Amino acid sequence: MIGRLEKTVFDCPDPRGLAAFYAEILGMRVLENEPDWVVIGREEHMRELAFQKVDPYVAPRWPEREHPQQLHLDISVEDFDPAIEAVLALGAVRRPGAPETGYRVFEDPAGHPFCLVHGRKVPDPRFSQTQRVSG
Repeated sequence: MIGRLEKTVFDCPDPRGLAAFYAEILGMRVLENEPDWVVIGREEHMRELAFQKVDPYVAPRWPEREHPQQLHLDISVEDFDPAIEAVLALGAVRRPGAPETGYRVFEDPAGHPFCLVHGRKVPDPRFSQTQRVSG
């Protein structure tokens, strides 16, 4: 291994606004908060997503090839209906895909595509309920 993934960085016109959008969806909190740079994560040491101001910003236009999405997040949910309602209330825009088997496509407030993916609940190994006893 050469290195470890530090975080994923989004270009956007409003770092604080987009960070708040994803922090609410993913249960993260702001770890760094500068006018042109915001980092969020689940824990203090977990710098998972960052948002940097770009001016002028050109949003991707999914699914147009002339303005490609470049990347997108898949966000696992257990129930589509309440998750869809929640992301729309936060400012997401619905972008139906085809055939949408097991996922739903949206754009965040800066125009980046993301998907809500219907999936099974996967336990986070960092928060294991079993305690290990050393002997």
